[in-house]
Amino acid sequence: MNKIKNAAKKDIELKALLEITQSINSNLSEDSLYKIYRFTLLANLNIKKLCLYVLDDDWRCKVNYGTVTDYHEIALPAMYQNINSSVEIDLCESQFCEFTVVFPVFHKDKLLAVLFIAGFEEDGYSVNITFLQALTNIIIVAIENKKLARKQLEQEAYRKEMEIAKQVQNYLFPKYLPNETGLQLEASYIPHSKVGGDYYDYIKIDEDRFILCIADVSGKGVPAALLVSNFQASLRTLVRKSDNLTEIITELNYQINLSGNGENFITFFIGLYNANSKTLNYVNCGHNPPLLLGDGHEKQLEAGTTLLGMFQPLPFLTEGEVKNLSEFLLFCYTDGVIETFNSKEEEFGEERLFSLVKNQSSSTPLEIHQTIMQNVDAFKGEKNYHDDITMLTCKVNSP
Repeated sequence: MNKIKNAAKKDIELKALLEITQSINSNLSEDSLYKIYRFTLLANLNIKKLCLYVLDDDWRCKVNYGTVTDYHEIALPAMYQNINSSVEIDLCESQFCEFTVVFPVFHKDKLLAVLFIAGFEEDGYSVNITFLQALTNIIIVAIENKKLARKQLEQEAYRKEMEIAKQVQNYLFPKYLPNETGLQLEASYIPHSKVGGDYYDYIKIDEDRFILCIADVSGKGVPAALLVSNFQASLRTLVRKSDNLTEIITELNYQINLSGNGENFITFFIGLYNANSKTLNYVNCGHNPPLLLGDGHEKQLEAGTTLLGMFQPLPFLTEGEVKNLSEFLLFCYTDGVIETFNSKEEEFGEERLFSLVKNQSSSTPLEIHQTIMQNVDAFKGEKNYHDDITMLTCKVNSP
């Protein structure tokens, strides 16, 4: 008689194992695997009450049946989150008193699940707890592998997105910056992550006029890269049609506000220099004021308006103008430079930055940037940069 019972028991266990493995091999979804697991234990192993908690970002009840309490709404108590062996449950214990035993499910020493069961010794059949643990382990490990595979796919997709965004951003920066006797430009760009939100540009209009600009876009990564791409395309289109900075800024603000629904914004500085009239016109849109040195000038260029994209229409707009400029240095930067911190949580700050620029004003733009970065690196020490760093320096000399 015992041989017959044992044979029947083996048949039931093999049937349960076969159903579980076939479900896994069919590449069913996680929800479907949990349903198959539930059905197998209920129909084949005749377990009357069951509750399975699985560790995702936190502990969640994934399978529950036969109980008065809905354990999907109950958090797993801390006392069960680190168990390493089967534990009999005190019938007087609150919340989980419907069960008689709880046991852990491990994979490579990592606790993946906690299983509560009751009513498994009825109708002359006693569940092999070791087999039940193995069966649960098989389904949980299969689901864990699905999660890992999904994360790998997501990470690969994200990596490809970032690579594309980085390529797009690289195309946006000018491939040529003049380095001649009368005009020298130097740009330095150090993104905090693979894809940053800073942008700079140089646009030659004709032999006497050119535009330079610098911007800091809200956000980072792919969304910021797309916003910068649209912004650059709009700017260059507008510059081909007009050299009126007020008109250009008004239209840029409209387009950013429209496409971003007032949720994206850009700090922006644009300057237009005319060598014939020796005049620099500019608009500062909430950006760090660039420093202008030369021909008796030492000033920050602040005239302009607020951030682009936040308000439509702009609440105010003033176009700045500096005349009688034949030899000068214009230093532009984003806030990542001055907001670099050292181990004492001190900020590098504008005063240190401008002091370096003034002391190096007779140097080339490249030498100025090298000096600044050496000082910033020494200042921060072991601390990491927490924002993009961009600098754009223009030096004009009379021929």
